[in-house]
Amino acid sequence: MTVRWQAEGIWEAVSPLWPTFSVEILPEVDSTNTELMRRARAGQLDPILLVAERQTAGRGRLGRDWKSDTQGLGGTLTFSLGVPLAPADWSGLSLAVGLAVVNSLHPDLRLKWPNDVWLEQRKLAGILIETASVGDARYAVIGIGINIAPRDATDLRTPPAALHELLPDATAPSVLASVVPLLAQAVQRFALEGFGPLRTAFHARDLLYGQAVVCSDGTTGTARGVDASGALLVHTENGLIKISSAEVSVRPARAALL
Repeated sequence: MTVRWQAEGIWEAVSPLWPTFSVEILPEVDSTNTELMRRARAGQLDPILLVAERQTAGRGRLGRDWKSDTQGLGGTLTFSLGVPLAPADWSGLSLAVGLAVVNSLHPDLRLKWPNDVWLEQRKLAGILIETASVGDARYAVIGIGINIAPRDATDLRTPPAALHELLPDATAPSVLASVVPLLAQAVQRFALEGFGPLRTAFHARDLLYGQAVVCSDGTTGTARGVDASGALLVHTENGLIKISSAEVSVRPARAALL
C-alpha cells in the first residue's frame, strides 16, 4: 500500500517559523530519534521532520522498545522533529509537547506525566525527547509514536489504545498534518516562555490528577498536578513531594495492580 504523505503542506505551515525547515519520509529506519541524533552529532543541525513508514528499533522512555506497526502500513505513526533549541529551562518540555499532541487530536485524550498520551486507562501515544550538544549548540530531537489502528497487545506493558476509537477515518498522513504545525508552534513558544504558562492547560488534560498513584521508586500517594517547572506533585503521608526525575515511572494505582 502506498501512503500519500502531505509533506508539502506541512512544510508550508512550519517553514515560516524555521526558514531552513525540511520534511523527509523514509520507508524504513531503525529509529527516527536515533537517525536524527546521528545526524546532529555529524553537524546536521537544521530543523527537520523525519517520518518513518516503518521502524525496526523504535525506542521509548527508560530504554523501553516502541514497537512499530506490524499489521499493515499506516497502523502506527512514528516521527521525530529535530530543532536547535536554547530555552532558559528545559524542564517541562515533554509536557508542552504532549499538550500540542492532544490539542491537535481529540478532547477526550489525556496526558500521563511525563510523556504519554492515554485514552481512558490505555496508552495511545508516547513521546521521547533527547538532546545532543554540538559545539556551543544544543539540538533537541522530539520523537512521537501514535497508534492509529488497533494493535496486538502481546508483550506490551500497558494495554494499547488506538486513535480509530475516537476518529475512525484518521490516517497516519492526516494525523501527521494535524500534529506537526501545532507541535512546531508549541516548541517555539516553550523556547521563549518555558512551561509555566502551560500549567493550567496541562491540568485540564492531566490523567493522574486526584488519583492514587504508585511510583517506581516506592512512593505512593495522590497526584496533585504539576508545578511551574513541570514536576509532578504527589501528596503522601509525609506531605507534598515533587518528582522531577525522568528515571521515575508513575502509574495510577488501579493500573499498577492489573
